[in-house]
Amino acid sequence: MKIKSIVIVILCAGFLFACGAKKKTVRNTPPIKKENRVSTYEKDKNAKEVETEEIIEEDKNKPVFKDDVERYVYNFAEIAKDEMTLYGIPASITLAQGVLESSSGKGELTLKSNNHFGIKCNGWQGAKVYHDDDALQECFRKYNNPKYSFRDHSLFLSERRRYASLFDLERDDYKAWAYGLKKAGYATDPRYPAKLISIIERYQLYKYDEEVLGKSTGKSFAKKDNSRPDHTSIPYTVKKGDTLYSISRKFNLSVEELKEINNLRSNDLAIGQKLYVEAL
Repeated sequence: MKIKSIVIVILCAGFLFACGAKKKTVRNTPPIKKENRVSTYEKDKNAKEVETEEIIEEDKNKPVFKDDVERYVYNFAEIAKDEMTLYGIPASITLAQGVLESSSGKGELTLKSNNHFGIKCNGWQGAKVYHDDDALQECFRKYNNPKYSFRDHSLFLSERRRYASLFDLERDDYKAWAYGLKKAGYATDPRYPAKLISIIERYQLYKYDEEVLGKSTGKSFAKKDNSRPDHTSIPYTVKKGDTLYSISRKFNLSVEELKEINNLRSNDLAIGQKLYVEAL
């Protein structure tokens, strides 16, 4: 009995010692602080929020364009102004031609050649591309950078005798330049001048001419004021029975061209109303 009692006491003592050792080990292990995990999470979260805010801030600084024409003007206005300073061609005309000829920089020829004005090879010694135009696979000039296309456009107009009369015009008279280009044979489309003028006035491209010339001429009002004809148009007084269609037919214009020239918002006319039409 004594031996059993001694054994039991020893076993109990060993058990109590083991339990004490385990408790001691647990107490010596530093507890994991939950707040550290939360702090790390919050830190990462805050970092991501700051990063997101920076991206949003950058996006705010990027211009927002309502269409491809605005984007085109934004990208090339300074080049057009530089060309106007050097060669005297209105920046508004250069930009409007670029928009029209290159489909606002999205045209197939422009994308593969940086040729914004559809200038053909004609003795060109530089790089070339071939593109279907008036005929199949015609030769066009290719440029490494769009700015060289703008320079070639300036040289194309300034160095050819057929366009010499343009440089006698006022540099901010974009209407005269538009009609002058057509008269000199730059384009065969009878609506070419009206298209250029429409682009210039819709996107207020005349302001770039004013910036180069260092003045504010108020072209947005002067050119749309029907009380003052420009020297490329003649006056016409509306008579009984006249319609926009009949007047446009009489002067070989489209209804839209007639409305653009006179800044008309509707098709309504009044007897005695003065309109301006392109000179025959």
